[in-house]
Amino acid sequence: MKHLGRIAATAAIALGALAGTAQAQQSTVDAVKAKGFVQCGVNTGLAGFSAPDSQGVWKGLDVDMCRGVAAAVFGDASKVRYTGLTAQQRFTALQSGEVDILARNTTWTLQRDTSLGLDFVAVNFYDGQGFMVKNSLNVKSAKELNGATVCVQPGTTTELNLADYFRANRMQFKPVVIEKMEEVVAAYLAGRCDAYTTDMSGLASTRSAQGANASQHLILPDVISKEPLGPAVRHGDNKWADIVRWTFNVMVEAEEMGLTSANIDSKMNDPNPGIQRLVGKTGDMGKQLGLENNWSYNIIKQVGNYGESYERNIKPIGLERGVNELWSKGGIMYAPPVR
Repeated sequence: MKHLGRIAATAAIALGALAGTAQAQQSTVDAVKAKGFVQCGVNTGLAGFSAPDSQGVWKGLDVDMCRGVAAAVFGDASKVRYTGLTAQQRFTALQSGEVDILARNTTWTLQRDTSLGLDFVAVNFYDGQGFMVKNSLNVKSAKELNGATVCVQPGTTTELNLADYFRANRMQFKPVVIEKMEEVVAAYLAGRCDAYTTDMSGLASTRSAQGANASQHLILPDVISKEPLGPAVRHGDNKWADIVRWTFNVMVEAEEMGLTSANIDSKMNDPNPGIQRLVGKTGDMGKQLGLENNWSYNIIKQVGNYGESYERNIKPIGLERGVNELWSKGGIMYAPPVR
């Protein structure tokens, strides 16, 4: 009986292992469909990218990325739940399966792409690191910050770039390292540091949030790094990566073709072959992703094209398109063709 008990126990362990393996192999898209929503990891509150409004509704460029994926998968852009993450929490949250997408103004780097079990699937904002100071400091360039105290978040490319910049320019600085962005900003505003450093978009967001006092702060002209920001998914799940990647590509391609949330219905019968493929009338593009063929129509209708998202989210914080303009208009924003 003891022997039979051991056999039964061994069989149970084996079955459990098989079940665990099957669960581990379940694609993210299948898990997302099963639970009925996309769990999106976002910033805890960065105006323009991801922040809840006064009614608790999340808005921003990164939020629109997640809404677009929900529109593609479910035909309903509202089927998203948001997890606010600090810079140090974000990668673990994606690795562990706590979130399905990390859309948190995160820089795509070689180390992150190869050693963290992540795959970056697009760049939805080309950025660069800078510095903000109070006008009262009477500083006009980052080269004048020798000996300054600088507020910065740990676990970021920002922290590494800061050290590199001062070392390269043979200057000294004292870092004031604080994990939560709100507390970093509060420390800067309270005068605990001479300068605050992060991506230029983050500086613009912080300055715009000061309302009537915004003019008291100067974003220095020096851009000290390349920061290609974009969404990431878990490594090895190609099906899910394709869906997230092509959701973004559709938004860019739609802008280039002049398709907006307002005019998409009137363009459904446009004879342009490219438009016909993009709106799902021809080509079975959706089926190739395991989605309905109206997936792209749902993205454009419910979320809009990239330009619409930029206008409502980024422009209000004072950032013009610049390099994030379409390639056909002098920028570098460019999507592979949907065909």
